[in-house]
Amino acid sequence: MIDILSFLSAAAPAGLGSLSEMWAAIVHDFSNIGTPQALAAFGQVILIDLVFAADNAIVVGALAGGLPPDQRRKVILIGIGAALLLRIVFALIVVQLLQIVGLVLAGGLLLLWVAWNFYREIFHEGESAGSPEIEGDEHSGVKPQKSFWGAVWAVTAADVSMSLDNVLGVAGAARDHPGILIVGLLLSVALMGLAANVIAKYIERYKWIAYLGLAVIVYVAGKMIYTGWFGDSQTIGLITFF
Repeated sequence: MIDILSFLSAAAPAGLGSLSEMWAAIVHDFSNIGTPQALAAFGQVILIDLVFAADNAIVVGALAGGLPPDQRRKVILIGIGAALLLRIVFALIVVQLLQIVGLVLAGGLLLLWVAWNFYREIFHEGESAGSPEIEGDEHSGVKPQKSFWGAVWAVTAADVSMSLDNVLGVAGAARDHPGILIVGLLLSVALMGLAANVIAKYIERYKWIAYLGLAVIVYVAGKMIYTGWFGDSQTIGLITFF
């Protein structure tokens, strides 16, 4: 945990350049967690992390579902490991990237596309063989890969997309609360590495969690699009810039 905090400190926005400043931001935000703004941001971050961790695990399991057991387990481990690493890498850069004019707007549009794909997955527009190691992936509609390296490539490509979406969603939800943002990024890494399969099982069983997570993603995307266009205290909007 300390190592990840050290990495994050290198990419933190102005005013959060050291571990002590990051810790101060966390203490400040969580000491005020009872305020509506902070509580709403933290709730959004939790839901975003949950649904993306589950979705990542389900896609990995579905892509590996057509392989023999020994290869399938290897692909699942590669998929979870890659997702873990990519979330750390994207966490290092996404906060600074969102300071670039136009990228908040672009991030919001990307999240809208993610929300549409997630909506289709909720309604199970297809069936998949799935992997016994992952619960809930048999309804993903993702076509399983037939070869080991084909599955590795497909899983890696999916991990890049979903890890970026996860980190982008957290950053968009908690941009006004840097302490919550830091905890949210750490939580996204922890959930993907430790509990993604368990979360996938419960989200498959309790669909309302997925619907609530979808609503939060749409809300965060809309907020980012509005902010990216009109701007706020942290962001130069495109309309202002031009």
